[in-house]
Amino acid sequence: MPDAQPSAGGQHNLASLTYKAVSDMIRHRRLKGGQVIVEARLAEALGISRTPLREALQRLEGEGLVRKGGGRNYIVRQVDIGEYLQSLRLRLLIEPEAAVLAIPNIPRRQLIAVRREIHELLDATAYHTDAHWVSDDNLHNLIIDHCANAVMAKVLRELRATTRLFEIDRLKDRLRPDSSEHLVIIEALEHGDAQQTRFAVAAHVESLIAFAREQLE
Repeated sequence: MPDAQPSAGGQHNLASLTYKAVSDMIRHRRLKGGQVIVEARLAEALGISRTPLREALQRLEGEGLVRKGGGRNYIVRQVDIGEYLQSLRLRLLIEPEAAVLAIPNIPRRQLIAVRREIHELLDATAYHTDAHWVSDDNLHNLIIDHCANAVMAKVLRELRATTRLFEIDRLKDRLRPDSSEHLVIIEALEHGDAQQTRFAVAAHVESLIAFAREQLE
């Protein structure tokens, strides 16, 4: 008797799991910028067929994390310092306003949870890159998810995908600045202070720009 074929729902779930796995590999630099993705090898490593992998790669292409190379291969998108700085400057224009729009929509319990997470990150005895990225995502996603402007949210997600792909050599050095700046943003959001929220988010992005420029010196 032939093996049962996966249901449509099962195939969708497998593609979603594959997308998350490959996305994590890119964000955690296990697949580096400029690297060619060999589908057969990656599918074997993940223990899946190439069909859900192709679906995942198409989705990642739509998000700007991979691009089509020569032939049918995908390549992990590589972001240089110029594109990184340009993306940050655009975030500087958009993200402070998105944060102001998000003020009335962010549940207080989520602000409390993100603040607690930041303090745990600062109190940790050892530095963990993944924990740093997760904390960063959770704070900025509060703004993106609750700004109530779908176009603005889409642009910010794309810009953050770009800035995440830039390989910062001294990421550990950003832990305390990122965390302290995030706490200022949370406080402004909690108080519902539009002016302070706008200022806090802008100051955080400007800090990232200054840090990137230091790396060029």
